[in-house]
Amino acid sequence: MMTTTIMKKNIRQLLFITLFSLFFVGTSVGQIREQGPVGTPEIRPLPNALPESVGMSSERLAYIDSMITRAIDTEQIPGAVALVMRNGYLVYEKAFGIANPRSGEYLRTDHIFRIASQTKAITSTAVMILWERGYFRLDDPVANYIPAFKNPIVLVDFNEDDSTYTTRPAATPITIRHLLTHTSGLGYGIIDADARMRKIYQKAGVVDLFTTDNTSIQASVERLARLPLHHDPGTKFTYSEGLDVLGYLVEVITGQPYDQFLREELFEPLGMKDTQFYLRPAQYKRLVSVQTKDDAGNWVEYTGHPDGYYDADYPKEGAKRFFGGGAGLSSTAQDYARFLQMYLNGGVFNEHRILSPTTIDLIMTNQTGELFGNGKEYHGLAFGVTTQGGFAEGVRGSAGTFDWGGYFNTQYYADPELGLIGIIMKQTRMIRGEPTGQLLRQIIAASVVEK
Repeated sequence: MMTTTIMKKNIRQLLFITLFSLFFVGTSVGQIREQGPVGTPEIRPLPNALPESVGMSSERLAYIDSMITRAIDTEQIPGAVALVMRNGYLVYEKAFGIANPRSGEYLRTDHIFRIASQTKAITSTAVMILWERGYFRLDDPVANYIPAFKNPIVLVDFNEDDSTYTTRPAATPITIRHLLTHTSGLGYGIIDADARMRKIYQKAGVVDLFTTDNTSIQASVERLARLPLHHDPGTKFTYSEGLDVLGYLVEVITGQPYDQFLREELFEPLGMKDTQFYLRPAQYKRLVSVQTKDDAGNWVEYTGHPDGYYDADYPKEGAKRFFGGGAGLSSTAQDYARFLQMYLNGGVFNEHRILSPTTIDLIMTNQTGELFGNGKEYHGLAFGVTTQGGFAEGVRGSAGTFDWGGYFNTQYYADPELGLIGIIMKQTRMIRGEPTGQLLRQIIAASVVEK
């Protein structure tokens, strides 16, 4: 009898110790996740899983293979890397086609791509990190931090002969929220839809995308601040250099070069080891060539904008001082998947919390009203977000899916309702209308067999 009582007592003590240990370990892990980056954290590989283990069909995902192969065979694209994740597990990752038309090298899943405007969501995230820390309010005028933006002006008349123009004062100041949502009235120079703005920006020496020249984002933003706006801030959606301004804002607030801030606050904590503005020499061989077609219809290397405005080899050539928050980064499919998974996880990944889940909820809300998306999507503080009307189209994903793409034909999306991430990386220019990004989303959605 006494032996039984002692045994029960020992079991209760062991259970108490076990529960206490689990609580202590759990608390320690939670504290680590809240600390932010300390040194260089361990980079853990993305966990792999069979599609069937997360409610997807291997057989259906294989339609990605045939879709991309068909696009290569019909010369819509020279190659692609495609990646799919569900519920935090990597279920599909393959490379197809050619990385370099001169060497004939085949694409690999670890190849590095210029992600151009996929940089924007990363910059928006950097801004919201500082917002969480109380450095500013979203509706603060950006001129409070970058005085060159005081007294903004709006374009009225433009003289085609000499590129001179007249202006009027803007009705309101440009706010940080305007810059995040492309409603500031700023334009995009060489890729702007308005030929007048293209001429004005080029004449002023504004850098729109990236450069090998020995200049800084500060110099370009301060030139930009003196130029006229398309319209009064907050009245229209005009795709713009607003995120480049915000990259410089990060420098102003933190006193750090923008690349250093991203490395310490995002790339190292998330394990994005191949994401940066300028490549290290050891990475050069993994940079995919941008490709276009010659007059005979053959795939050839694209050397840059037809006006000679930039060099397509910018990630590895030049002064390496220009950190453009709107278009400057290069990355891999897996690195960008880490960034998107952080959002699907409510702001945490690789045992580091980047954002609060409440901040992510704010980022995903409609910040542009009816100014963007024709009811099929809206713009939040970092992404385009699909509405129920967009879901009905059949190519966007569930309502709440967030996405964007890049100038060199890269696309991504993440569907919080289904826990999905889809990424397709290509490197082409002057090739219009190829549908592989949308087709990827269709196939991924149809590969979900358990919701």
